[in-house]
Amino acid sequence: MSTFPNQVAPSNTSMAPTFLLVGMPGLSAVPSWWTIPLLTIYLLSALGNGTILWIIALDPTLHRPMYFFLFLLSVSDVGLVTALMPTLLGLAFAGVHAVPASACLLQMFFVHVFSVMESSVLLAMALDRALAICRPLHYPMLLTNDVISKIGLAITFRCLGLHLPLPFLLANMSYCHPQVLTHSYCLHPDIAHLACPGAWSAVYSLFVVLSAMGLDPLLIFFSYGLIGRVLQGLGSREERWKAGQTCAAHLSAVLLFYMPMILLALIDCLRVPVPQPAHTLLSYVHFLLPPLINPILYSVKMKEIRERILKRLQPKKVGCAQ
Repeated sequence: MSTFPNQVAPSNTSMAPTFLLVGMPGLSAVPSWWTIPLLTIYLLSALGNGTILWIIALDPTLHRPMYFFLFLLSVSDVGLVTALMPTLLGLAFAGVHAVPASACLLQMFFVHVFSVMESSVLLAMALDRALAICRPLHYPMLLTNDVISKIGLAITFRCLGLHLPLPFLLANMSYCHPQVLTHSYCLHPDIAHLACPGAWSAVYSLFVVLSAMGLDPLLIFFSYGLIGRVLQGLGSREERWKAGQTCAAHLSAVLLFYMPMILLALIDCLRVPVPQPAHTLLSYVHFLLPPLINPILYSVKMKEIRERILKRLQPKKVGCAQ
């Protein structure tokens, strides 16, 4: 891990004007080569999610609950990868470790907002699939346009309401440790660990984590437990396969988003002696892989999305003049 000898541990002081970021261990000497993969990931993520947004927005037949949630998922993916890129590219391209405190808090806010938004949308999508499979006759009456609008507003208020206080709380805390972060981007737990012992915002931090990243996966897997019970009761194997296929893309997206996060939490809680490069790589996978892979998953697994993308890409035939 990189060291910063000029950064001296303060003693009960306010936030310093800059934070120091640590890049991928072992790459600090030659940072520029990993600019290419980062730019590639960003451009492919923006292209894939932008295509999903474009297809859903332009096609009125896709203005249904499942595709509305997919639209929100693509928004959260684009927002998350865009929020991460400034410091990642700064480190990779120019080895810029020092980040102004205000910019760091702003990045932290947007990273967590879009991360919680993605978690909330995945939960809404699980609810949508559970109702569609477990209550197919009541599905149109339960998920009306009015209900979908309220779910969208609830997701927005949840993301902003949970994280809007965090930058202000952190800016007014006392810090007893050097302001050196352990990632290539600013995260709330990383900054909060630098505060003096007994800082009450740690309780709020725990509440934020448990109310979103702790509760959401439990509810999602509970929904899939209900779906599994219904699928077991279906008569033919073909019916089970058809119903299961509608959940395949979403379940893959859920595992892709939550598994690295769960592994990181277990490593921290159990104090497993994992090398820092592996720990950092898991963090990158958690944040960067879902925006890259989700558009591919949904394009491949969802027939309507795939067909409309192919239709848009096909050149239009021009009639011959008589």
